[in-house]
Amino acid sequence: MKFNTLPTLVLLFLFGSLVAQNPLDLIQVKDNDFITENGETIIFRGLDTSDPDKLEAEGHWDKSYFEQMKAWGANLVRFPVHPRAWNKRGKENYLKLLDDGIKWAGELGMYVIIDWHSIGNLKTEMYQSDMYDTTQKQTFDFWRTIAQRYGDNTTVAFYELFNEPTTYNNQLGTISWDCWKDLNTEMITIVRANGGKGIPLVAGFNWAYDLTPVKEDPLEVEGIAYVSHPYPQKRPKPWKEQWEKDWGFVKDKYPLILTEIGFSGPEDPGAHVPVISDESYGDAITQYCDENEISYMIWVFDNQWAPRLFEDWNYSPSRHGKYFKKKLQSYAY
Repeated sequence: MKFNTLPTLVLLFLFGSLVAQNPLDLIQVKDNDFITENGETIIFRGLDTSDPDKLEAEGHWDKSYFEQMKAWGANLVRFPVHPRAWNKRGKENYLKLLDDGIKWAGELGMYVIIDWHSIGNLKTEMYQSDMYDTTQKQTFDFWRTIAQRYGDNTTVAFYELFNEPTTYNNQLGTISWDCWKDLNTEMITIVRANGGKGIPLVAGFNWAYDLTPVKEDPLEVEGIAYVSHPYPQKRPKPWKEQWEKDWGFVKDKYPLILTEIGFSGPEDPGAHVPVISDESYGDAITQYCDENEISYMIWVFDNQWAPRLFEDWNYSPSRHGKYFKKKLQSYAY
């Protein structure tokens, strides 16, 4: 009996390992949808992490953090990589953080967006604060690095090329849509030439809110998707008609993913323009997305950054966390 037990345990261990390491389907673009390798349409509803560098420094970049996101109902997680954190930790050490996060997400059946989390004007290389400072060369090299390292990793479904483009009312200089198209096309070319098989995500101006130029002048690149961050104070109520004009129309022709949504009550910690609102925003944005099969991500799975989804490291939901946890858990995947 003892003689037969060891091989059995070994087989069970190996089988378990194979199951855990089974790769997720490659996600691709077809018309205006994201599809799996079997051609099935997939809609993403997920959670934004805070910067992995921050989480690791605080002792929370671990599998239990990912298990919580899965339990909340996420099928996609987004890692915001701040240029300052990338510089401080160093490329190889930061990549180890991403390696771990991608592994944990994949084991739990969640896909990943890697997001170059800068805010400002990549043309003039002027930014909203020092934490977002980067250069065109560094940005291009970041995407070369990501493509080479994770290009064949199907868990990494998306590359969000630049988080929030803005001129800050021209305080950061000017940039035309043609220039922005050229910069994104350059990044996509670099990604694909270096083996990146994930889907590039292209954001609009006005802190990634405004996609109106796409109507007449989209990027001349196949297999991409567009991004908006439609926080509640970007437009006054009622939102639906204005959302349709500003970014919703994109879904008629191209895949669209809202990589940041969320709200804070005016009394909530960190409440700031443009996120101050209430549950009526949650109802409006999720209903609009559900009706139009638009994927979305909720900012932010942290107890400090705002709008925060939980209040402490027992993962006690905040006001907007209670709303979105219930909503995410209502979907049947």
